[in-house]
Amino acid sequence: MLCVIGEALIDLVAEPAADHAAAAAYRAHPGGSPFNVAIGLARLGQPTLLQARLSGDAFGRQLYRHAAENQVDLSIAVAATEPSTLAIVGIDEHRNATYDFYLNGTADWQWTEIELQRGSQDSGWVHFGSLASWTEPAATVIASHLSRIRGQATTVISYDPNIRPLLMGRHSDAVAIVERSVALAHVVKASAEDLAWLYPGRTIASVQQAWQHLGPSLVVVTNGGSGASAFTASGEWLSVPAQPVEVVDTVGAGDAFMAGLINALIRADVGLIGDDRTQAHADRVRRVLDEAILVAALTCARAGADPPSAAELSAAQAGIQAGRGAQRQVGTR
Repeated sequence: MLCVIGEALIDLVAEPAADHAAAAAYRAHPGGSPFNVAIGLARLGQPTLLQARLSGDAFGRQLYRHAAENQVDLSIAVAATEPSTLAIVGIDEHRNATYDFYLNGTADWQWTEIELQRGSQDSGWVHFGSLASWTEPAATVIASHLSRIRGQATTVISYDPNIRPLLMGRHSDAVAIVERSVALAHVVKASAEDLAWLYPGRTIASVQQAWQHLGPSLVVVTNGGSGASAFTASGEWLSVPAQPVEVVDTVGAGDAFMAGLINALIRADVGLIGDDRTQAHADRVRRVLDEAILVAALTCARAGADPPSAAELSAAQAGIQAGRGAQRQVGTR
């Protein structure tokens, strides 16, 4: 069983207006990076617990329904009395998402140690990250909880910082908090934009290597249209190109990649703990990255955070293989 810890919030997404003079209209979509990862994993066929604090307000009920409809297990979610967190999402001219947040006093950051001890420590894989991993008081409580799980050496922990500069506070403090979380994880995924803000002027590969020395077995960085790269415990660095796709928008693309990455690592049985760390060699990791990139590409091809099902992923993989087979036949004529 997988467990995802973190925020479940509402994305208020600006809708295109036929009349440019009209006031912007917004549609409420379930969101939040950990919430999206949980949805993505469940759609890919992975039994997934969501350890979130869900408000009893109208938005919280919408989040609850969406998770339940996607077969996400909510048995250890907390029924919170605080209001739901809101993210205001705009889409720029390049179809990339921009965000503003309303999070003061909202449900996602009020974790207690007792609430976190409801079941994640018994999971084979725990994922965390994003706002809940660096917004207090949640950040300290979650880090303490995961430190105990890391000490058990039986559970894989994955982490995605999902940096939001406007919410991070002082830069040096943000770097320290992110590096604390990196040290707790066996698998880390970040974007090139995350690293550029955290470590201006440093290369992606140098940061990946430095983070790997903090403790992770695998450090993956996504770079939009340039694909993704990874640094493994055996000291190998590799890069995989992006999957061509007609982009509708990039909302939820990083979260879809994270879900695809976790699913592919589990299915490929990549060793990530103890002596098994050396199994994460380049050929196996390259196949894992290919699959995670495809999951993200399928998400970008449709509006909003709408990751693919296992059947949709399989169909896309079959189409790619058929295309490669046709190319080989043409090449032999």
